[in-house]
Amino acid sequence: MNYRTRLLSGLTALALLTASTGNLMTVSAGTAIGYGQGTQVNDANVPLGALDFDAQYGKYNAYATTPDRSRIIITFDQGYENGFTGNILDTLKEKQVSAIFFLTGDYAKKEQALVRRMIAEGHMLGNHGMTHASLPLLDDAAAREEIMSLHDYVQKEYDYTMQYFRCPCGEYSEQALKTVQSCNYKTLFWSGAHVDWLTDKQPDPAQSLEKLTSTAHGGEILLLHSVSATNAQILGELIDRLRENGYTV
Repeated sequence: MNYRTRLLSGLTALALLTASTGNLMTVSAGTAIGYGQGTQVNDANVPLGALDFDAQYGKYNAYATTPDRSRIIITFDQGYENGFTGNILDTLKEKQVSAIFFLTGDYAKKEQALVRRMIAEGHMLGNHGMTHASLPLLDDAAAREEIMSLHDYVQKEYDYTMQYFRCPCGEYSEQALKTVQSCNYKTLFWSGAHVDWLTDKQPDPAQSLEKLTSTAHGGEILLLHSVSATNAQILGELIDRLRENGYTV
């Protein structure tokens, strides 16, 4: 089984996840809530906020974890290029890991060589919105345009059909999730992350490695940003440590 097939097997499990009633607040259309997995965890180290999100919103094909509790899925948000994506791709290739790269429209248009390399090396492309607009603040027509204009661009330019959407700004509402689902997308949030997006205030590599290792859990969807020098530096060792701890990456 190659590494892209391993990633696909984890994502396929999302389609089999049966939603149950959770404790999250239901958000009305026009009201944005910022997603967060929280700090409380269960006995398997899985954040309770992520599990609650799955339970409440899985009916809209919206998830913060994958039900394959042996697996960790690495994802990157690609808002703009900061010079590190090439190194990240080198590491993923060396470690035989397939990731999901969530593209904005600006990135898809400006960084075509890197996007083509992502596809060629077996990674998946995700939709992060044409303009990175917060979907709950848009009316339904504008939200659909935000999703589908990028979908159509990537389909035409790269002959690639995206299937996964990540809400810009981490903001959602119940209506926004319904809109994403109606566009034939699954919404992926995350259950693991760190503060890595401040390019002028990067986290310490050793501390970041320890944090991401200690908070790892089966079924994790890990959010990273490719603008981070720290992420580019620690990615290889992080993958090694996750595998040493028994996870499939």
